Amino acid sequence: QVQLVESGGGLVQPGGSLRLSCAASTSIFYINVMGWYRQAPGKERELVTSITRAGTTNYRDSVKGRFTISRDNAKNTVDLQMNSLKPEDTAVYYCYVVTRYENTYWGPGTQVTVSS
Repeated sequence: QVQLVESGGGLVQPGGSLRLSCAASTSIFYINVMGWYRQAPGKERELVTSITRAGTTNYRDSVKGRFTISRDNAKNTVDLQMNSLKPEDTAVYYCYVVTRYENTYWGPGTQVTVSS
């Protein structure tokens, strides 16, 4: 069982920045992929970005150039730097990991609200 603890959500004005962090309770040895999904009200959960143990990243088109994912294998953490935020980025953001045994675990979610 892997537990994930997220932090860093909040309210920000359009054009502002936020940094989300997620800490995993297990060694990075057991984790292949880490990343973030988000779910806006009335919409399906969507993949925002992911990063493999080797550092290969993937971003959805709408966040490319604005969001940056990073991973600290020594600390078992994954961060999401979000810049130039837009109202359409408003959502609950969920950290997730996929282990080497192909099990997926989710964090409880953190609210990001972009509004003036």
